[in-house]
Amino acid sequence: MSRGPLTPGVLSPRRKVPAGIPRPEYVDRPAPTPYTGSEVKSADVLERMRVAGRLAADALVEVGRHIQPGVTTDELDRIGHEYLCDHSAYPSTLGYRGYPKSLCTSLNEVICHGIPDSTVIEDGDIVNIDITAYLNGVHGDTNATFLAGDVDTESRQLVERTREATLRAIRAVAPGRPLSVIGRVIESYAKRFGYGVVRDFTGHGIGTAFHSGLAVPHYDVPELTVMMEPGMTFTIEPMLTLGTHDYDLWDDGWTAVTRDRRRTAQFEHTLAVTEDGHEILTLPSEANAESAA
Repeated sequence: MSRGPLTPGVLSPRRKVPAGIPRPEYVDRPAPTPYTGSEVKSADVLERMRVAGRLAADALVEVGRHIQPGVTTDELDRIGHEYLCDHSAYPSTLGYRGYPKSLCTSLNEVICHGIPDSTVIEDGDIVNIDITAYLNGVHGDTNATFLAGDVDTESRQLVERTREATLRAIRAVAPGRPLSVIGRVIESYAKRFGYGVVRDFTGHGIGTAFHSGLAVPHYDVPELTVMMEPGMTFTIEPMLTLGTHDYDLWDDGWTAVTRDRRRTAQFEHTLAVTEDGHEILTLPSEANAESAA
């Protein structure tokens, strides 16, 4: 890990979305309209979310194929942006509360919300891509952490274990269970390895709203009384760190980095609670499934 602490790069001009692609209502407004609907979705909304989620997963696979030393994070943004637009979807992050790009690129010590710019990926970096598709009036949100070149063992293990923590939490999703079980599973697993679990950024309810207001903590919150019900949809997206879970925010108002500048990894899926368990809505299509494995 020869690379020093990251610093902001240069932003490219905002990418255009074809006029015929519907925008979410919040684009270029200070904030989205507060969501007042149910966390339990109708069969129609769930079906649309399957389509949007699959597209987001396919876009993530496509971006991931291009992660290698020498590539800029802005180039990854271009690839993700064009993939979504080519499939008639709007990149949900573009214009959300002023966010200037079509996905998030969070390298090394960046916990989340890294803004794509002129930063060049170096050998040994770990790179999180967080991408969301808005299609047919609903959002599908997913992310994964990728390895660039020859990554050291400690970082590889962090990435593998963060993926495993995510999968363990997903397996705990079932109707009648408290939402708090998700954080309990993640935190207990992370503690085995002495990892920090980020507390101030959580999973969230999702559907016709990018963020519905429902929060899904990734650490144990016993007093959380929300129970999972069939039809509920939300994301699980733990951020685990090699050191502290505390963070600093860059002047851009988005980029959160670990306070000790040690590395952090994240994975994310959009989930639906079913009558007898759960459904992952952000699995790639069969053509891309092998690439995502």
